[in-house]
This record gives sequence, structure tokens and C-alpha cells, in this order.
Amino acid sequence: MSEITKFYEKAKQSARDHMKNGQINAYYQDLKAMNHYKRLIEAS
Repeated sequence: MSEITKFYEKAKQSARDHMKNGQINAYYQDLKAMNHYKRLIEAS
């Protein structure tokens, strides 16, 4: 489970970076990835 948490945190940081740079499409993709990993964490 710690690997999934690492992936989630990486996507979270990436989302912050993309939002700061105004890259909305990349930010949206990161949010989708975060949602995916969060569901996996909750299911575990």
C-alpha cells in the first residue's frame, strides 16, 4: 500500500506544479490520477 500512497503524493505534487504554471489540461490529468489512487487506497 505504501507504493500507492507514493504514487498519490507524486500526482498531488505534480498537480500543484501544473496549477502554478497554468497548465490546466495537465492539472486535470493529475486530478484524475489522484482520484484513481485514492480509490485504490480506500479499497485496500
